[in-house]
Amino acid sequence: MAIENKPGEAFDTVFSQNDSLERSSHHDHETGQARVFKIIVIGDSNVGKTCLTYRFCGGTFLKNPEATIGVDFRERTLELDGESIKLQIWDTAGQERFRNSMVEHYYRNVHAIIFVYDMTSLCSFESIPEWIEECSQHSVGPLVPRIMVGNKCDLRDRREVPTSAAQRLADSYNFPLFETSAKDPAEKEHVDAIFLTLAYRLKSHKPLRLKQPSESNVRQLLNQREQEAATCQC
Repeated sequence: MAIENKPGEAFDTVFSQNDSLERSSHHDHETGQARVFKIIVIGDSNVGKTCLTYRFCGGTFLKNPEATIGVDFRERTLELDGESIKLQIWDTAGQERFRNSMVEHYYRNVHAIIFVYDMTSLCSFESIPEWIEECSQHSVGPLVPRIMVGNKCDLRDRREVPTSAAQRLADSYNFPLFETSAKDPAEKEHVDAIFLTLAYRLKSHKPLRLKQPSESNVRQLLNQREQEAATCQC
């Protein structure tokens, strides 16, 4: 599946000083400003969450990414049917020790969720139900769109998760399934399709309201990440 993406779309640095603290989607629509939707990307460590978000937002493959400490933020603004849509993407840590102090922030005001597993790691695939359960435990509503993504399809000779097994699991939750590679440039349109599928679905919903973190709140989150990294014994 591929959805055409317009060239030249902006790769924004998130939470710039020009961002307002709170946006009303209805007001934004009337004034021509972008409606903002928060998407979280979750799954085990080393499944390629950071590389997927970087491929979508930056258009390139991130070589040798460091483990995410807490959460990373990225944004991309799209033009869909003449309307600006800003996707605020939260790239979350897969390791529990980096998540405990941040988990409430992940799920607050979330509009959509992407569950990622590594197609060369059966263990990461078997963890998907646990991540889905975590969402339920944090009161993510059933109407919040969810997508399941198998990453690293370029490593065909190391594949451990058959498409048939992944499709059965996705069907059991009524999730769309995508298999792709953040590394392979030929898969860029497929990576785009993952996020555009959510963007079109969110756009079609009634106006949503998202309170964006203030600069001080973002600084607090980043300070937490630095403290956790300093105490990491890895």
